[in-house]
Amino acid sequence: MIYYKTSEEIEGIRKSCLLVSRTLAEVAKIIRPGTSTLKIDKLVEEFVRDHGAIPSFLGYRDFPNAACVSVNDAVVHGIPANYELKEGDIVSVDCGATLGGYVGDSAFTFAVGEISDDKRRLLEVTRESLNKAIEAAKVGNRLGDISYAVQEHVERNGYSVVRELVGHGVGKSLHEDPEVPNYGKRGHGLKLQDGLVIAIEPMVNMGRK
Repeated sequence: MIYYKTSEEIEGIRKSCLLVSRTLAEVAKIIRPGTSTLKIDKLVEEFVRDHGAIPSFLGYRDFPNAACVSVNDAVVHGIPANYELKEGDIVSVDCGATLGGYVGDSAFTFAVGEISDDKRRLLEVTRESLNKAIEAAKVGNRLGDISYAVQEHVERNGYSVVRELVGHGVGKSLHEDPEVPNYGKRGHGLKLQDGLVIAIEPMVNMGRK
């Protein structure tokens, strides 16, 4: 069931999302060779709690940490451990904060030191696909327009999109309807209405989908 938000609820979600953004900015300060993924997780949990919020991922479906930290070919949902980042790695840090009953959810993929041109291009195309999806997220468009925007840009540049995992609605719960795939057809799917809040999550592979 899709839950359309009021302007007041959207403001609550916005505040939570801004906290997540600030959290990821703090993470950026410690991304370097030798930093363990557990250290990243500890920073996320402490920063979120220090600002009066609850880490949304911790305990969600028994997930043991405050952040998903996924290195290199791990797409998402990586569990923090003692692994220390190495020069040339790319690392996705995904985290959520529940503030005032509303969830913010965002991820960013960081370069560790100097990365290869192939990896840098992957990050660029993925970011471009997100921007194109955001442009398609307009009242009156269809959910498929968002999905198509990601898929078309990614595949035109020689990459593939993960199909088993999707974006989603977000608000009072971490995962709400509707699902937001990264592939689809223009003009198909749910008609986008005012008050819909979604997390668009392009997941892009150099290899097969």
